[in-house]
Amino acid sequence: MTMKPAPSPTRTALPTRRQALSAIALGVTGLSAGLVRAADAWPSKTVRIIVPFAPGGASDSSARVLAELLAPQLGQSVIVENKPGAGSAIGVMAAAQSRDGHTLLMGSNSMVINPSLNPALTYDVARDFDAVSMVSSQPLVLVVPAASKIQTLGDLIAEAKARPGQLTAGNSGNGTLAHIAAELFSLETGTSLTDVPYKGESALMPDLISGLVTLGFLNLPSVITHIRSGRLRAIAVSASQPVAELPGIPTFRSLKFPSLEVQGWAALLAPKGTIPPEGLAKLEGLLAKALASETVHKRFAALSVTPVISGREATGQYLRAETARYQHVIKTRGIKVDN
Repeated sequence: MTMKPAPSPTRTALPTRRQALSAIALGVTGLSAGLVRAADAWPSKTVRIIVPFAPGGASDSSARVLAELLAPQLGQSVIVENKPGAGSAIGVMAAAQSRDGHTLLMGSNSMVINPSLNPALTYDVARDFDAVSMVSSQPLVLVVPAASKIQTLGDLIAEAKARPGQLTAGNSGNGTLAHIAAELFSLETGTSLTDVPYKGESALMPDLISGLVTLGFLNLPSVITHIRSGRLRAIAVSASQPVAELPGIPTFRSLKFPSLEVQGWAALLAPKGTIPPEGLAKLEGLLAKALASETVHKRFAALSVTPVISGREATGQYLRAETARYQHVIKTRGIKVDN
């Protein structure tokens, strides 16, 4: 039997064009199959969403809606675990330290505000978390008592400049978004308000309605009933677009104060490096579909929150911008809280 000579050791036998294309095709097919297997491998057990607040609030309810919709798509149970305390810091820290690869966090404004208020908090949002997607937004409403002579934002600014430090801004506690919004108002308008902290919005409401407090930047669900009943007057809303529940009420952006567009938000995050990129991409895609669904729109509307669809990169950029924004306000205004 005649044998073909082996290729010279100093030269490599070049494949034919057909052989090369076949090899490339096999490689691409193998790579694609590998990526599919990697994506399908996550999740391999129950997924936990930590909500750093008590049950019943907008963050908790939103997380439960999404858990219900995501579970059948992921092929695993999705549970919500509430870890309230320390203005959300307890739950955020618990999520940051979780390394099981199946823990997520329903984050909010407080997680980017708190580190600037409390140096003892060691977490860093950009360093310790992978952004998955924004989930929702909720505007604040600038309100005054119905009997107040303040009718417009211009009236308020003029009154605050005429009586520096004499107008009071009630909030649900030092370091809360309502407090930060009032401080930002003073910073951006060159005025001085006196902050009056309460233990929650329900404690603030009687004094605001009665006129003991001049104004407040409050969550829409907390004030909408009082606005409709005529006990409070809405001056402006912090949403980027007019709010259907408040017809005729201008946005801060339309009043040429876009910097006052302070909104509550929720975002889904994962402890840094614990979920593979393919798993994060899978979760991002499923969230986008869920947030665009009629079910989410109806159930979020009942919570007075708006679904927000935002990819991982855009969400990460937004969280970094929010962190820098609040750091600036807290430092410039010298905001401090008892830790």
